[in-house]
Amino acid sequence: MAEILVEPIERYALSSKKKKSTTLFSKVGVIGCGKEGQSIARIASWHGMEVVFLELSEEKITTAITNISTELDDRIEGWGLTSSEKKAIMSRIKGTMDYKDLADCDFVIEAIRSDDQTGSRSIDARKEVFTKVEEIVREDTIIATNSTTIIITELASEMKKPERCISLHFFVTSPEAKIIEVVKGLYTSEEVYSKVCTFVKLINRDVIPVEESAGLVSVRLYVTLLNEACQTFMEGVATKANIDKTMQVGLGMRFGPFETADIIGLSKISKWMDNLYEEFGNSKYKPSPLIKRLVRAKHLGKLTGEGFYKYDEQGKIIGE
Repeated sequence: MAEILVEPIERYALSSKKKKSTTLFSKVGVIGCGKEGQSIARIASWHGMEVVFLELSEEKITTAITNISTELDDRIEGWGLTSSEKKAIMSRIKGTMDYKDLADCDFVIEAIRSDDQTGSRSIDARKEVFTKVEEIVREDTIIATNSTTIIITELASEMKKPERCISLHFFVTSPEAKIIEVVKGLYTSEEVYSKVCTFVKLINRDVIPVEESAGLVSVRLYVTLLNEACQTFMEGVATKANIDKTMQVGLGMRFGPFETADIIGLSKISKWMDNLYEEFGNSKYKPSPLIKRLVRAKHLGKLTGEGFYKYDEQGKIIGE
């Protein structure tokens, strides 16, 4: 009589005991959901990740959700996104005021707003955020900052596990730009750096490796260009509109230096420049008197309806 072969069937069973595989970066946390945080949340959710963002009030949470929804509506009209795809993206985004909701995140990105009143680097505020996050999340959770002028080594120096900390920069003026600057600090482990590079690839971006430096590549070059554009305008060499047009048409920039500044926000740019001047001591980073004058007048760019240019309610430039 032939021997009966018995094959274990447990691996085919629909059992709750069956081990489930986990996906790297299945859940991402975002601290602060202003313009940058909204962009990060939308991009991560777009690529299938669950996102939880932390804000200070229900009003701010509602504003962030509304803005992300509006941004996706624009993509339905011009980018071929469907209504069902938008619904799926929005279903993966949740707002909260409780740090405990970040507990099961694989990756937490700090994107808080700087202090508009004091103009400070808000390093202490960011350190406080890092400490609070570290108390809540798992030991293998990666903690990052989206700041460009604050050194990640300084930010991570008081952490219990500084090797988990890293810096990366999403581009606000062009959120669909397919690059992200990634900075490995003095404490950052190779494993964490490698995982973050994988995250960048998962959201369909290319990694721009940057050695630790205040301002990274993008900000250092841009603010120098903006200062020179201001000087050129103040000397009467050309109008703001024609300086912008020269850089757009002649050198292929998506926006000219003045319009870019209005999109980013002049208060933020002024802080970048102050931080860079403090770091390097080079006068090329000192904010132009024209920038200072606009900031004092609260003409901060598109957000306030006036910066280098005036804007209508739809964000279109009015005249020059």
